[in-house]
Amino acid sequence: MRPWIKILIGLVLGIIVGFLIGHKSDLLARIGNAFINLLKMLVGLIVFSSLVTGMCHISDPKKLGRIGVRTLLFYTVTTLLAIGFGLLLVFTVKPGLGLRLPLPHSSQAPEIELNMVDFLFSIIPANPIASFVEGNVLQIIVFAILFAFAINLAGGKGKPVLSFLESVSEVMYTLTHFIMKLAPYGVFALIATAVSSIGFSILFSLLEFLLCNYIACSLQVFIVFCLSLKYLAKVKISPFFKGMKDAIVLAFTTSSSSATLPISLECARYHLGVSPDISGFVLSLGSTINMNGAAIGQAISAIFIAQAYGIEVTFTKVFILILVSFVSAVGAAGIPGTGIIMLSIVLSAMGLPAEGFILVAGVDRLREMVSSVVNILGDAVAAVFVAKKENRFDEKKYHASTWLK
Repeated sequence: MRPWIKILIGLVLGIIVGFLIGHKSDLLARIGNAFINLLKMLVGLIVFSSLVTGMCHISDPKKLGRIGVRTLLFYTVTTLLAIGFGLLLVFTVKPGLGLRLPLPHSSQAPEIELNMVDFLFSIIPANPIASFVEGNVLQIIVFAILFAFAINLAGGKGKPVLSFLESVSEVMYTLTHFIMKLAPYGVFALIATAVSSIGFSILFSLLEFLLCNYIACSLQVFIVFCLSLKYLAKVKISPFFKGMKDAIVLAFTTSSSSATLPISLECARYHLGVSPDISGFVLSLGSTINMNGAAIGQAISAIFIAQAYGIEVTFTKVFILILVSFVSAVGAAGIPGTGIIMLSIVLSAMGLPAEGFILVAGVDRLREMVSSVVNILGDAVAAVFVAKKENRFDEKKYHASTWLK
């Protein structure tokens, strides 16, 4: 039986068991968290080794700069479009208006100034080892970029280091294959825990809130991503989704775009026909700074909370929301639960009650499941686009993707 079919079976069984037990199971929660930890264990070394080897294989500095600019520009435009879709849906549907909640005693959270300078300097690692220990992927990426430049400048003396990191990369992919054999069981435990903890307390407004997220994510995928594939990359759309099916299922069930990175890299290389150097650079970078689904979630959550408390959302607050949602999507780690943490920053910047995050906390896992899929698809579309522009794209391999592979 194909691995992705086993994962889908685990998903369905998890939903059934979650409804049957009706309460959160500590054992299932521990199993699910253990699976997430195994996946997170891979991320630091995979990001570092993939990014360094990918950049070193692009030995031409002009080519590397061109790839970096194209990648960052694509990520910026798609993230802003994602925020736009989120705002359009939440202002149209207005899911929070029916709640009419009283303002808490601290009617407004203390406003904080969004300091971009502090944010930019915070991603410079003082101790790269500490960055790996703390799981600070942004700092790991900065260190990897500088390390790759140093290897290229070192010339022949840097080749043994590059060869070692290529071996590390292959070893990590082998370890990934082993851990993915546990995926059906981990997915079962995660879904059962999520369903059992939600219960029947979901209000109609929360269903509308989720619906806004799902529609906005669908618009991002079927308009922005599909049009990008057709008109920017100039490839057929169907093979893309066929080639990414394993990553889609895993991202949906784990709610973690970072944990899905090893599988996304595998799909991009072996199913989409993207060269290892382009996929290693674009996907590793995108797993941290390209969070289209997270940006949608931040925008919709903030406006939903404002509507629930009857707080007027002025044009200035919308501008602040766009800016903070963009920055928080860049700075958010692609792991479950990060959205709630980043949402507190958005609420503070907009002067909304900090207690508002409680409204969406209960269904945030359901939101993250779809958002994570959007996150990983955005990275993959960018990889196909960049690879096609750089003539590092195997069209035969791309069009050979089938649902049964």
